[in-house]
Amino acid sequence: MAAPAACTRFSDNYDLKEELGKGAFSVVRRCVQKSTGLEFAAKIINTKKLSARDFQKLEREARICRKLQHPNIVRLHDSIQEEHFHYLVFDLVTGGELFEDIVAREFYSEADASHCIQQILESVHHCHSNGVVHRDLKPENLLLASKAKGAAVKLADFGLAIEVPGEQQAWFGFAGTPGYLSPEVLKKEPYGKPVDIWACGVILYILLVGYPPFWDEDQHRLYAQIKIGAYDYPSPEWDTVTAEAKSLINEMLTVNPSKRITASEALKHPWICQRERVASMVHRQETVDCLKKFNARRKLKGAILTTMLATRNFSKCGRSIITKKGDGSQVKESTDSSTTLEDDDIKEDKVKGGVDRSSTVIAKEPEGSTPGGSTPPQSPASSKVGGPVPGCPGPSAASGAPSGAAKSSGLTLGPLVIQGVQARKQEIIKMTEQLIEAINTGDYEAYTKICDPHLTAFEPEALGNLVEGMDFHKFYFDNVLGKNCKALNTTILNPHVHLMGDEAACIAYVRLTQYMDKQGQASTHQSEETRVWHKRDNKWQNVHFHRSSVTPSFAMK
Repeated sequence: MAAPAACTRFSDNYDLKEELGKGAFSVVRRCVQKSTGLEFAAKIINTKKLSARDFQKLEREARICRKLQHPNIVRLHDSIQEEHFHYLVFDLVTGGELFEDIVAREFYSEADASHCIQQILESVHHCHSNGVVHRDLKPENLLLASKAKGAAVKLADFGLAIEVPGEQQAWFGFAGTPGYLSPEVLKKEPYGKPVDIWACGVILYILLVGYPPFWDEDQHRLYAQIKIGAYDYPSPEWDTVTAEAKSLINEMLTVNPSKRITASEALKHPWICQRERVASMVHRQETVDCLKKFNARRKLKGAILTTMLATRNFSKCGRSIITKKGDGSQVKESTDSSTTLEDDDIKEDKVKGGVDRSSTVIAKEPEGSTPGGSTPPQSPASSKVGGPVPGCPGPSAASGAPSGAAKSSGLTLGPLVIQGVQARKQEIIKMTEQLIEAINTGDYEAYTKICDPHLTAFEPEALGNLVEGMDFHKFYFDNVLGKNCKALNTTILNPHVHLMGDEAACIAYVRLTQYMDKQGQASTHQSEETRVWHKRDNKWQNVHFHRSSVTPSFAMK
């Protein structure tokens, strides 16, 4: 792939089309190459907001992607640097996530899982052969080339990838995603290519039963499990999995990285290369059912985390990402399995930006390499991950002394910050009340103005599934809301608003709905709701909500 000429401008070669996704410092848009008419995905990074370190990471990602050309890897076709923007032109991948495709299939067997992991291993083998370690293998980064049956699995997101020549082992910094981290990374030992194989083992385990091998609500206990390789094959779901499949998992999830199977060796394992003879062809409905729930949990957390990512500069609210107790010990962290960690964004809000990916990023540099004599990195378990919102410290919990600027001027910013915070919290409560009023009156037009078109939601009516878009809600507006009940009153109790920067917030509350039933009797129903709000173009929109308990049909949304 030839590097573009220095004078080349993106608009000379490509026409930009609709937006496909958005992050804190970048936007992904479909684009069409003028000379060929071919479609691509352009990741447009606003480099004005990046620190020097982030810019180095961006260049590293582009350099790595240029040398990886494989049918199972999302390919970088072009990289164009302009004054304030960097354009990365990738394959346009339209098939969505592999894990989402699996649950939509009519048939899924152990042999299908073998074919999936084979393609993942092929991509990893290509990376390792070219001296590249991905460091963030997880379901969110496994995509399908198209929606066609049998479309190729493609490995994406090389934002954490590093160049590791040969079989080198060194401490490259704490990086990865909690549930997929290898023991050597958690122990802060030298590591290399085997970390990707460990993550493949976790992915294969999930592909076979629909849940991960390591899980605990407490991150310390989760990491303790991983360090000693404490997983098993519980009945009855594992009783129908072949011994050969378990054998491959065992070789991948070997705690000692020097004894762990390599990508090349794994591709020669009988369960992979002789799947027609070895792997079971029986449909695994229980796996599909579990995988639906696994995907739903990932999407719920992802909806909140993506909103947090979009406003990751917590310093505006005087908030610190690291939170310590008075005795110096660390607070309990999130164990969110889709949250990516890397070591150098955690320096008490000194980093103003970051190269965003599909989930919240927290970062640290390797020990001893922290530039400028800044605070040494914490231990891996000390990072406060942007997980479930209730774990976020409020403005009053901000740690550390005021900034140097505030101290030198003799000014205190506390009261001003608190006033601004309270005003924004009231704004979120007001928007939530307006949304519920639109539901109560059956005003679909007002509802759509307040909600994002791609609103995601969990609610009892969706039968445990994550619903995206407005069609599911429109059914109730067209057929139920505003028609079956004339007298209706809603009360919001105990609203708790968590602000995430200036343009994102989450509100949790109890909703009491009073109504007159068909017998003319007054009744009350209660539900617990959480809504995630994001400000776009100076306008608040509801991007995700979760509702528990059962409420009457006219109050469903």
